[in-house]
Amino acid sequence: MRITLASLHLLALSLGMMATVLRGSALREPFTPSSLKRALRLDTIWGIAAALWIITGLWRLFGGTEKPIAYYMANHWFMAKMGLFVLVVLLEISPMITLMRARSAMRRGLDASAVVVPAGKRIAIIGHVQATILLVMIFMAVAMARGYGVIAG
Repeated sequence: MRITLASLHLLALSLGMMATVLRGSALREPFTPSSLKRALRLDTIWGIAAALWIITGLWRLFGGTEKPIAYYMANHWFMAKMGLFVLVVLLEISPMITLMRARSAMRRGLDASAVVVPAGKRIAIIGHVQATILLVMIFMAVAMARGYGVIAG
């Protein structure tokens, strides 16, 4: 179970990193219905990956499959990693709202480009920042797993 959860957790993380960067790349292209559909498809993948990442992370934290909760709560690297996780979530609010509006416009038969085009570059930058943060989180997780960051008590 430990290996399965850890593998799914890392798979979700890497899938999410890829999807958020490619979503931004699709939105930076000249607007076409095809580029918008690709961006929305990648946004859906990012959402699924994020859900899997959060579920497996919580399961690993509270499910007793890894180290005790006290280990995580007394680890500087874990706390820093959770701070970066919150930052990734906060950064996602604006792209999520923008793309939800685009989906809504499409369902009503309206022009989604009016919603997406002004925000495309911003969403792309946010995606690259998120992917960079996720990469830093991987290094923090490795350090934490190796016993670094434990608060001496």
